[in-house]
This record gives sequence, structure tokens and C-alpha cells, in this order.
Amino acid sequence: MGKNKLLFFCLCLISLAASAQTTVSRKYLVLLKDKTNSPYAVSRPQEFLSQRAIDRRTRQGIAVAERDLPVNPSYVTQLKQAGATVRYTSRWMNAALIEATDAVLTKVLALSFVKGLEFNRSLAGAQPLTADPNARVAVTSNAQQRKMGTAANALPYGLSRTQLTQIGVDKMHAQGYRGEGMLIALLDAGFRNANRVPFLDKLFADNRVVATKDFVENELNVYDDDAHGLHVLSILAATSDSLLYGAAFKASYVLIETEDVRYETQIEEANWLLGAEFADSTGADVLSSSLGYTQFDDYATSYTYAQLNGKTALSTRAAQIASETGMVIVVSAGNEGNDPWRYISAPSDAAGVLAIGAVDGYGARAAFSSFGPSADGRVKPDVAAFGLGTIIGLPTGVIGAGSGTSYSGPLVAGLVAGFWQANPTLKATDVVRIIRESGSQYATPDASLGYGIPNFSRATLLALPVDRFTIAPNPVGSDGTITILWPTPGKTTIDLTLTDAAGRPVWRSQAKPDSRMTITLPHQVMSMPTGIYYLSLLNGDQKQTLRLLKP
Repeated sequence: MGKNKLLFFCLCLISLAASAQTTVSRKYLVLLKDKTNSPYAVSRPQEFLSQRAIDRRTRQGIAVAERDLPVNPSYVTQLKQAGATVRYTSRWMNAALIEATDAVLTKVLALSFVKGLEFNRSLAGAQPLTADPNARVAVTSNAQQRKMGTAANALPYGLSRTQLTQIGVDKMHAQGYRGEGMLIALLDAGFRNANRVPFLDKLFADNRVVATKDFVENELNVYDDDAHGLHVLSILAATSDSLLYGAAFKASYVLIETEDVRYETQIEEANWLLGAEFADSTGADVLSSSLGYTQFDDYATSYTYAQLNGKTALSTRAAQIASETGMVIVVSAGNEGNDPWRYISAPSDAAGVLAIGAVDGYGARAAFSSFGPSADGRVKPDVAAFGLGTIIGLPTGVIGAGSGTSYSGPLVAGLVAGFWQANPTLKATDVVRIIRESGSQYATPDASLGYGIPNFSRATLLALPVDRFTIAPNPVGSDGTITILWPTPGKTTIDLTLTDAAGRPVWRSQAKPDSRMTITLPHQVMSMPTGIYYLSLLNGDQKQTLRLLKP
């Protein structure tokens, strides 16, 4: 008798558990077959894109395509009628992010216009495992405000001077390019107190935050959650004399929350996709994201390195499409250089994005910066910037420091904004190419820093038509890397000779002929006294000489 009762009780528990399982609502990205009979048309893009987004495409010769059309509203209605809660829809993937029980999902999959599910499973269960909220942030914050004398700059950069001058942003600012007229979208984990901290007062006083969206909670308020996005925004937009100046402190911004720091699930990748589409629709010029994905709470859904091939991860595919709409996409490469994973994270493996590694103030790779290449052998990271002890703004309103490719990424995004402002006729693909070519080791890229540290002066030179002999940066920078333009270098080896002001040769070398040559001067040259030197290039019967200044 007792055994029978126990058996009955156990069977009841099993039955209740099975019943509960069928009533749990999970999240799925439902893929749809087509956009047939859509009320939208590529000939009427103003119905789903802002005029700024349309103009950005027009300037670059990018046609509005079927994938830009919103999901057919009748399909959304039928999904709801089947019992699904439709949270968002995706234009680019022709998909709907829904919440549904097992029973409702069965009905959804039976609909004639439904193709299937992304990854053929739920993107996250109803109660995902609890994760470390700081697992991807890799922030080493120092909340103690410090003081520093202002150097003789056009702007009082103070503590932030190194992170800006390393990539030539000081030169960019001095030439009047501070992001005016550019729109930068940030995808991150929240911008806590951004609308209250003093170092962003000018940004909000000028009404240059033009749109906000929280895709985690489906609301407009992005100022009450995580502070990581605030750190990133401060690197771009802050104005705090003698402490922190942003790389594009006169730009306008779209603030988008896609990351739920409580968990690590592929819902966040779906949010990233939706955030990128939102950024596109606002007409953003640059999209910067300091988020990366490799391992998830449900380990079975995690990516392998072999899948970082530019085609597999959901966020990677989204980033690639975003790059094809005329935006420049800048993403952090990852902070796993010291971990068993070691490699870059999605979406930095996308072919069309700029993936950013991290260096210290001397240009050496920060130990945590993730390695490349992509799984299919492409150069990654693309370039690198200051990410070890980067000066950032904190939600308490003071200035601190943090480390991670999360912080080197927005520095390059600011460089991109100012460079594109200076060269408005370039296409996004041209900007990406030139930023890569401006890298300090463009001729010899590696898996640590990719093409090296980009530079505004070199990028500006590379944007010029190759119709005159010139060199940049001049004076030469501390890394000793110079780029030479020579319209007709010929076909034989080029002999290079550097002489001092008295005409005495101090260095000789050779280079392969190219209309754009990147050369790194050796330590023996960089250790020579400050002064005027002359670089001569001899190619057959052609010779060019230019004065080179060494500070």
C-alpha cells in the first residue's frame, strides 16, 4: 500500500512537471518565408526609413532592397492570433522575435508563411542561468578623481591626452573636425546617469542625443540600468577640462540598449540585430558596439572558434548587413587574450566591420586583447587603440579609468566620425579600407594588432588622390610609421635615403614600388636628435626628396 501511494505521488509530480513544461513561455526568432503582398515598397522608403537614412544610401549609391522592407503586418497579426507574443520584428532577417509556449509554438510553426526557427531552437529559456554581470565588461574602474596639468594643446585634454594623440585625434580636432554633423549609434548595456553627469552636460544641452531605445525592456529609458554604455559614451562625447575629452565630442548620438547583463543568452544577439536595424533607420553614420559573444549560459548553444568565420553567429550576420547599408561598423575585438578561448568574439569576425584590439600607451598589445585571425583566415583584429587604463567617465559624475577593448573601440569610432566628416564624399567601404591602411603595421599585419594603430594624418593622406608626392605624418609620430604618396613610382625597387640637415646619410633602406607606401623608421632613426631631415626616394631615373621633421 505504502509503495503504491509513493508511486502515485511520484507519478503526480512527473505529470505536474510535464504540464509545467508545456506552459513555460520561451523566446524564439521565427524566420518567415517571404515578404509577399507587403504594403511596403522599395520605391517608398520614407515609410520605414528616416530621410537621413535614405540620404546616406543615396550618397553612396546603395539601393533600398527588399531586405530593408519591414515584416509583412498580416504575418505579425497571424502570429498573434496563434497565441504568440510578438516582441519585435526584424527587417533584415525577415523574422519575428516572439515568446511562446510549446503548444503555441506548434501552431506558429504550422503557419504557411513560417520558414522555421533561428538555430532551430529557443534563443533563451524562461529562467536562464545566472551569469556574472561583469563577465564581458572587463572594466577596471578607478573612481578616484585625479588632477593633471594641461599641456600646451588646442584643447585641455589632460588625462585623456595619450588615448587621443596615439591615433592622431588631436590633429583631427585642431583641423576643426570634432564630429559636427555626424550621427553615432551606440549598442551597449545601459547608459546609467548619462543625462545627469556633468561631463556630458554639453551633449544634452545641445540636444545631440537624438534617439534612445532599450530593446531589453522595450522602453525608451536607457539611463537607469548598467553603466558600461556610459563609459563608452564618455570616451566619445565627454568635455571635462584637464581630465577627459571625447574623440567626437561634437557629434550627435543614438543610445541603444541591447545587453542584459544578468544573463548571457542569444536573445542579446537578437537584440543586437534589432538595435543595428534601429540605428540604420535613424540614419546613423557610425555604429559602435563594445559587446561580444562566444560563450553562453547554456553551454550547448556556445560558439566554437571554427564558427567565427563571418557567416555563422547571429550578431555577425547582422553586423555584416549593417555594413552594407552604408554605415561604418566599429566593434570591440574581445578581452579573451589571456583566457583559454584566446580569440576574437562575434560580431568582430564580420568581414565588413572594423574589429578593434587594445594597446597600452607605448603601442604594445594589452595582455587581455583577443587574438585573430577569423576562423577563415582573415586579418582580425583590424586595428588597435588605447585600451589599458583608458580615461572614462563614471556614473557618479567623476572621471576614472578602465581597461578593455570596450574602450579602444569607441576611440576608433570617434576617429572614424571625424575622418569621415573631413572627407564626406567617401563611401563607408572607403572609410573602412583607409582606416585599415592607416595602421602602423599595414604592410605586415599580424594576429595581435591586425594592421596596427590607425592615425588621422595618415588616413587623411590616403584619402587624397594620388597626384603628388607627399608624406605623413610630418612631423613623424612617436611610432616612427610614415606613409608616402608617390603617383608614379615605377616598377623597380625604390632606394630610400634619410639625410640630416648637413646632407649626411643617416639611414638607408629599400621598398617595393607602390603609389602608397607605409614605412616604419627604425629605432636608430627615432633615437636621433630632434631636427630637420630629408627623405629621398630613387626609382630608376626618378627621384623625389621631401623634408621630414622629427620632433
